[in-house]
Amino acid sequence: MGFSTDNLKGLVLALLSSGFIGASFIIKKKGLRRAAAASGIRAGVGGYSYLLEPLWWAGMITMIVGEVANFVAYAFAPAVLVTPLGALSIIVSAVLAHFVLKEKLHSLGILGCVMCIAGSVVIVIHAPQEREISSVQEIWKLATQTAFLLYVASVIVLVFVLIFHFAPRYGHTNVLIYTGICSLMGSLSVMSVKALGTSLKLTFEGMNQLIYPQTWFFMLVVLTCVITQMDYLNKALDTFNTAIVSPIYYVMFTTLTILASVIMFKQREHLCDTSHC
Repeated sequence: MGFSTDNLKGLVLALLSSGFIGASFIIKKKGLRRAAAASGIRAGVGGYSYLLEPLWWAGMITMIVGEVANFVAYAFAPAVLVTPLGALSIIVSAVLAHFVLKEKLHSLGILGCVMCIAGSVVIVIHAPQEREISSVQEIWKLATQTAFLLYVASVIVLVFVLIFHFAPRYGHTNVLIYTGICSLMGSLSVMSVKALGTSLKLTFEGMNQLIYPQTWFFMLVVLTCVITQMDYLNKALDTFNTAIVSPIYYVMFTTLTILASVIMFKQREHLCDTSHC
């Protein structure tokens, strides 16, 4: 398949985004440690003293820069191309955690990082061409398909079960609880970011999409999902080793995002076209 100009723009933006996001994990972790030392209440047990810590906000700003680049990338390239490139953030955070946070990166961790990169390369090589979207109403039609609505309902149920049943009991001992919440909500936020980014792209091209209520609904979903993700990602980073949280979060988040993208945008057909399945 030919690698389009839009796909190339999305690729570059996704790589830049991953660098910023990977570094933000480390900065935020140092901020969380400093806040916990000052207040005696960790984020992992419900403390929010990190909101008064400048270093945590420096990490947050770094993450926002990365997320903005990621947001724009989704406007140019399909989610199945952009999301797997988050593997770079795993490498950045793992290496920085080893040197800055003194969190030992073992041989299996190195192997895992290499496998993440290898998988991302395969995805990039076989990335489908982006289907043309002419309005936010077209995206809304895709988002209200029965199959995708069932996926959304399943995610919401799983998130509520994890938050109210499993998190209080096992959240501090099992890394999959907090990262699972982040990943599930993340898959919905990516689909909404994709829709919102496309709407803004069309608006800048002269086709105003801000007049449609669907655009504002997607924005509300993005804000809700991102706030939830940030809260539980802070809990995960405060409770577990960064070298453990980052790869697990990446794998779960990427898998669920590709699944959501395949269901919503029906990109399996395009993937099959590129791999002749």
